[in-house]
Amino acid sequence: MFMVNTPEIAGKTIIKSLGLVSGTTVRSKHIGRDIMADFKNIFGGELKGYSELLNETRSEAVARMQKEAKRLGANAIVNVRFSSSAAQGTAEIYVYGTAVIVQ
Repeated sequence: MFMVNTPEIAGKTIIKSLGLVSGTTVRSKHIGRDIMADFKNIFGGELKGYSELLNETRSEAVARMQKEAKRLGANAIVNVRFSSSAAQGTAEIYVYGTAVIVQ
């Protein structure tokens, strides 16, 4: 499935717009990641456990959006946007775009 953050796909023609599709997931942080994050806050450096958490969360949200687009019969998603938030030990990723059929 084509997926871009622009309103068009180079070399393709949008023949039908199927509407908004989205995917979201919220994941909780792990106590072990929190302990390591506390140490990193003291000494500095990348919080690899949190980076992994966000990558996993983003992949799941994208997969859910693509599943919704396929259910509608789309073969592409344009204008893809991401939003994220963190609160009380959780990480949320929300992704959305417009499902389309291109040729």
